[in-house]
Amino acid sequence: MTVTKQTIIGDILDFNPETAQFFLEIGMHCLGCPCSRAESIEDACAVHGTNADELVAKLNAFLAE
Repeated sequence: MTVTKQTIIGDILDFNPETAQFFLEIGMHCLGCPCSRAESIEDACAVHGTNADELVAKLNAFLAE
């Protein structure tokens, strides 16, 4: 899986639940909420005031391992 800023968070978590750690790091502790799972990376980062490009890079590096 390759993650982009438009990738839906729920899709990433379904692909690899271990990616939850990266969302928790940005303060997104509501991963079980249907609303948060339906958000894109870009939307979630905007709400949490973090850099979407950095999160995408971390997720892709992790998933490439």
